[in-house]
Amino acid sequence: MSKFVLEMNVSLDGYVDDLGSNLVMGAPSQKHFHYWIETIQSYTGSIYGRRMYEVMRYWDEDHPEWDEPLRTFAVAWRKLPKWVVSRTLSDTGPNTTLISGDIEAQVRDLKARTEGTISVSGPELACLMTQLGLIDEYRLHLRPFVLGQGKPFFHESRPRLHLVSNALIDDETLYLVYVPA
Repeated sequence: MSKFVLEMNVSLDGYVDDLGSNLVMGAPSQKHFHYWIETIQSYTGSIYGRRMYEVMRYWDEDHPEWDEPLRTFAVAWRKLPKWVVSRTLSDTGPNTTLISGDIEAQVRDLKARTEGTISVSGPELACLMTQLGLIDEYRLHLRPFVLGQGKPFFHESRPRLHLVSNALIDDETLYLVYVPA
């Protein structure tokens, strides 16, 4: 059985780091980005909501301005099996499986038949997975910005949590790991 983890950048006021907030929060430091490379290389796969998957499709194709860390991240991301939960998409990119219809049954089956760690990405999908009791760990990368808007990390869900570890990733990013209480 796999472990489902929700791991995302989050502002001090609880909003996730997506394309809009990235303009305010900026790209992660070199050290923080290296952490993300190591993390994605350790995953067995990733399950995305439609919107987050569309954001991440950026990594499907090389860009001439990329430096070596960006290329390394892209290669690691492309290698991962990906599942996309969507009722509107009819087609997905390489190494990706579409989940629609009975989402709960399909996601529970995926969790039961897969070993390793699978990241859950996208606040709305995370809300559904939280409500179904499928998230095993919440990994927050707390960044020192106040966005005041966007998608909350805990989108429409209020799980009871227990802090199990914390660490500084870089001079600005606090890494917090919670499990359901």
